[in-house]
Amino acid sequence: MNTWGGLGAIFLWSATFAFARSLSEQVGPLSGGASAYLIAGAFCLLRIACSPSPMTRWRQLPPGYLFGCGFLFVFYTAAVYLAVGLSRTREQLLEIALVNYLWPALTVLGSTLLLQKRASVWLAPGTALALSGVFLVMTQGAQLSKITLLEHVQSNPAAYAMAFLAAISWALYSNLTRRWTQAKNDGAVELFIPITGLVLLGLRYLLHESGHWNLRAAGEATTLAAITALAYFLWDASMRKGNLLLVAVFSYFTPLVSTLVSCAYLGVSPGPRLWLGCLLLVSGSLLTWKSVSEAPALNPPKVLRPEVLAD
Repeated sequence: MNTWGGLGAIFLWSATFAFARSLSEQVGPLSGGASAYLIAGAFCLLRIACSPSPMTRWRQLPPGYLFGCGFLFVFYTAAVYLAVGLSRTREQLLEIALVNYLWPALTVLGSTLLLQKRASVWLAPGTALALSGVFLVMTQGAQLSKITLLEHVQSNPAAYAMAFLAAISWALYSNLTRRWTQAKNDGAVELFIPITGLVLLGLRYLLHESGHWNLRAAGEATTLAAITALAYFLWDASMRKGNLLLVAVFSYFTPLVSTLVSCAYLGVSPGPRLWLGCLLLVSGSLLTWKSVSEAPALNPPKVLRPEVLAD
């Protein structure tokens, strides 16, 4: 049952980009993100209130984790929602999402530097395969070349930069969480979520974002918040009592599932290059994971989803 919960969490998170895009079109990306994380944060605070001695647990966590990883957590979320909002079309959103999903491969690559993991010769081709998938996606409908890629990026540099910075920040978060905390620690994700909501709310007023709230927007914000909170709880249970290996394998298919959900919900019909690029990204990420030794020290299930890495 707990294993199914982990698989359910993967599916729930795969719907994030679709709901975030639809919500940002109505109220703005920062307003949408703030509302979702504040509502989810309320659920988290309720859970904290029902847990024994949360303050004692947090005081036992290293300051580097609380402040360093806490900053990366907030930055990642803000960068993702800004990238979603800056996407000029729903088709471009699919590209933005896949750029963000470079972070599993970057996490494994970074583990060789930050966690002193040993990698086999397959790390380089796995990373190249993941990058080639994104390269293919970002040259849709044009000749494959560096010039085409640069022209495509220059058409909306802020959105692609935000997505890439999000991928890097979450790769750092994944590795530093492992480095600065012990496996027995529960982490402080339930504290990071409401703080993220407050930061996004502050940015919303600082940047004077405008939008129009209606019944649909309120429903999507509540749904996105429920997805966020429920996925955390399901994932936490699967990490403790479920089949970690099975969940790990399926979690690497998140980019593919996310693309399918986004296409269905947003009514987008992507070209064959996007599907091929998505498969290359998934294959490359899986290859990088398998290339690193001491797999238990770099447990994929706990690094595949940003918000739960600290749990």
